[in-house]
Amino acid sequence: MASLGSMRAQRGLAGRGRVSNGAPRILASAQQPPARRTAAPQPAPAASAAPPAPRRGVPAPPAAAAPAAAAVQEPGTVMMSAVEMWNGDKRLQTQVFQLAADTVAIRSLDYDRDRFDIEFGLEKGTTYNSYLIFGPDATALVDASHEKFSRLYIKTLQDQLRAAGRGIDYIVVSHTEPDHSFLVPAVLDLYPEATVVGSKVCINFLKGLTLREFKERAVKGGERLDLGGGHELEFVLAPNLHWPDTMFTYDHATGVMFTCDAFGMHYCSEEPFDVDQAAIMPHYRFYYDCLMKPNAKSVTTALRKVEGLAYNTIANGHGPVLRYNMESLVGNYRDWSLAVGKSPTQIAVLYASDYGFSDRLSQTLARGITKAGVATEMVDVLSADPQEVVAAVSASKGVILMCPPDDSDDARSSLAALASAIKPGTKVLVAESFGGRDEPVDTLLATLVGVKAEPLGAALRVKELPSQVLYQQFEEAGTDLAQALTAKDAIARKKAAMPADIAKAVGRISSGLYIVTAAHNNARSAMVASWVSQASFEPLGLTIAVAKDRAIESMMQVGDRFVLNALGSSSFEPLMKHFLKRFAAGADRFQGVEWFPGPNGSPVLKDAISYLECTVISRLETPDHWITYAQVGNGDVMNPDDITAVHHRKVGNYY
Repeated sequence: MASLGSMRAQRGLAGRGRVSNGAPRILASAQQPPARRTAAPQPAPAASAAPPAPRRGVPAPPAAAAPAAAAVQEPGTVMMSAVEMWNGDKRLQTQVFQLAADTVAIRSLDYDRDRFDIEFGLEKGTTYNSYLIFGPDATALVDASHEKFSRLYIKTLQDQLRAAGRGIDYIVVSHTEPDHSFLVPAVLDLYPEATVVGSKVCINFLKGLTLREFKERAVKGGERLDLGGGHELEFVLAPNLHWPDTMFTYDHATGVMFTCDAFGMHYCSEEPFDVDQAAIMPHYRFYYDCLMKPNAKSVTTALRKVEGLAYNTIANGHGPVLRYNMESLVGNYRDWSLAVGKSPTQIAVLYASDYGFSDRLSQTLARGITKAGVATEMVDVLSADPQEVVAAVSASKGVILMCPPDDSDDARSSLAALASAIKPGTKVLVAESFGGRDEPVDTLLATLVGVKAEPLGAALRVKELPSQVLYQQFEEAGTDLAQALTAKDAIARKKAAMPADIAKAVGRISSGLYIVTAAHNNARSAMVASWVSQASFEPLGLTIAVAKDRAIESMMQVGDRFVLNALGSSSFEPLMKHFLKRFAAGADRFQGVEWFPGPNGSPVLKDAISYLECTVISRLETPDHWITYAQVGNGDVMNPDDITAVHHRKVGNYY
């Protein structure tokens, strides 16, 4: 296990949410979160309760499968382990319950994780969900858990297997992202005869990660694995959700579909299911926006592939299992992805899967693109057929190329296809992957210029392990590219959407002038704001409208803190002129401006007349803005002799 961890660190997986090793300790029972129930679940008995109804519009399973599918039951006993502390102050716990007939869920509860990877803040922690299926003829484990659960998860898994008198015959790996696959080698150490099941890409990745031999079965879409008793596991390949080797698994006996990252959320609670849709919805949407929206085309493809499966439960990899509001939540994925797909503009993002930071940085670039309302198509140059590259590039007005390894024949084939398919004038961006043997960015840029592509600025270079500052730069670069492709059309669309008389009337709505500033992990951002209003007295709260494509939007999620700086009527011009400039991606917006850090860490502008320190409580989505409600925690007036500058527009269809 140590060699695997050190090898991953060398490859840069520390940037993907790895937690440094710490010795866990048992938390006293008086400090534990209250357990729902305490007895251990029994994994094998058949259920008696009626199953939830299959999704509307989905054909019923064949008659022979119907009795088995009816075996889905409500969870009975839920077992909670003792709480362990990770690195002194982070609570870890496992939860076990019977999900369906012969099916047990093992959820690793990570209560206090506050960021997933380095760029996404978490408000409610997260979970890593794993599942055991006890067929009469064989036992399958679907996914494992995070490195930090090495002791606790393995103990829980062994307890369940001993209770059932079973070993593990198959380990189904939905994808090789470390938070789900890191403990696969540890499971193989205990059950070396188990066969690892996954897509061909997954098996190849896992060999590279584990550096060991194991029994393997690479499956294709539509293949089945029979565990006996009607438990036929059907595999559905769903690449780029959000990992290139993602695979769904559907159990024909129970109607449970195992989807790993898809349909998940970073939300940690003892409730196993999606019983409170209102509570989980903001987290479900944020998760989609961060991880799935850049892959909207892959989402719609995956939904088409599973249309004929009568699933009644979605056993995801993070957060509560979907059962009670499943139809609505799946519909959200469909609607959100179709909305992205309606964009007339597309950018192809070519990356090298599982190489350096290519996958994570490419996702960050893609998120920046989708913030500006532009669709993306993710293409893995190490596994895609050259014709897939040609098709994606031909349909795109822009191309992002993450540097692949310089010793890959597959990458060379994809790069040749790119050069042959790209149209003259196509805007391109080249970025390093920090994998140790990147194809040189200057060589790649010269090749693209040679076929008359148009670079959007200098290549993005990575000189050290990615920090939040670098992720911010990459996200902003993606947004810049998308805006460069859509700016003219966007302005024309806004002007055409509002009649002239209404636009003039809306322009008569006056507003103050403010600078919103935020900081996190040495990354800082700012924007000029005029759509600001007090929203409540007790507690004191205000609202700010933030355009979806603003760079600072990523630092104004629920739980984030910021400062609202009011500009004075006699002194606003220098600050407003400075912050209205178009900054290069990742540029320091505060260079040349005097500021000091407020108690919440966000910059306070010395030339502002007052400031308020705020914490984001909730967000309301509109078509092109987020209405952010924040509570005020601190503030001061720095220039009592001035009043807030007022902003008057001539028309209301643009700023």
